[in-house]
Amino acid sequence: MKKILYCLLVLVTCTNAANAANQLTEAELGQILFLDTAFSTNRTMSCSTCHEPTKGFTDHRVNASKNIVSLGDDSMSLGSRNTPMAAYSNTSPSFHFDEVLKEYVGGQFLDGRANTLADQAMGPPLNPVEMGLPNAETLVERIQENPFYVATFKRLYGDNVFDPSSTEAVLPAFQAFANAIQAFENTKQFASYDSKYDRFLKGEYDLTVLEDLGRTLFFSNNNVNCNSCHLLKTEDSKEEPFTNHQYRNIGVPSNIDLISLGHLKADFIDHGLLENPAVDDPKYDGKFKNPSLRNVAVSGPYMHNGVFKELRTVMEFYDHYNNVERSINPETGKPWRAPEVPNTVDKEDLSAHALTDRKIDALVAFMKILTDKRYEPLLEEQEKSK
Repeated sequence: MKKILYCLLVLVTCTNAANAANQLTEAELGQILFLDTAFSTNRTMSCSTCHEPTKGFTDHRVNASKNIVSLGDDSMSLGSRNTPMAAYSNTSPSFHFDEVLKEYVGGQFLDGRANTLADQAMGPPLNPVEMGLPNAETLVERIQENPFYVATFKRLYGDNVFDPSSTEAVLPAFQAFANAIQAFENTKQFASYDSKYDRFLKGEYDLTVLEDLGRTLFFSNNNVNCNSCHLLKTEDSKEEPFTNHQYRNIGVPSNIDLISLGHLKADFIDHGLLENPAVDDPKYDGKFKNPSLRNVAVSGPYMHNGVFKELRTVMEFYDHYNNVERSINPETGKPWRAPEVPNTVDKEDLSAHALTDRKIDALVAFMKILTDKRYEPLLEEQEKSK
């Protein structure tokens, strides 16, 4: 951490950019770029604005949407999706169709439209409702404003990285910008695997009775069906990401609070995987990438549109498919609303035994112990605020 703070100080005050540049790795450059607001139109927004490192790499800012979606650099624009957690995104493979599974797998964003983390890093700076730069050329110009960046980019990527006559499909300096952020996102800062669950696997933490029940339920094929979407390896494997990186439609309703903000049409429907240019089969309509359950207890609101505020509500939503006693959304006091995209709901994956309140409490308790050690204080803050 001291080295990173030094690098940030260099970024602002260094009088010898070339010497400073010689001390950075690609990942350290990526961290500085990740935190720098220079790459948004009004210089108010960085990658870390929506992926705050101290908040589980999620957006905890208060805004007009009641934190359902993120606010853009212009202080007015709002997105249509809840900002995904960036932590553990480095566990996802490139977007592809698995011929064995007959499923789309991997990629970045909720619809997998970016193949890699570097591809994803190119999106927000040029998105008009996010960081809002008009084009890649402007981003490269912002890099060249800083002698420290110029020296570092040339050392890491070659003297021709800023060559304006490049015939590459993507400007070399823009690609380098994205590669550096990808290198940072591939560090342990984004995937520390040090939660209570990970410590339990090492014999360093004893599960409570409720946490142990939740663990048993989660890995069981006879009770719930969590592991059909949120398990990549086998039970109690080390460094489990708690997602299979596939896509499902679980019948999430549209978020009327989001639509009521007025920036979306009243009949707005998010088609999920069909928004990905590589996918055109209507059977994938409304399917979204299964998120990692790592840090899920501190990364609400939930679902692609932020329709549920509490993790326990999510569990009751799942249970309502199998339990006639779960007919009411506890957050609204009204019946669960119809799916946003009803025709492709993955009913088989949602089939399970009905859950008691205690079993739901146990599953929530288990998911809480998937919280990285440094974010455990956020859980304590949640308990105090109740």
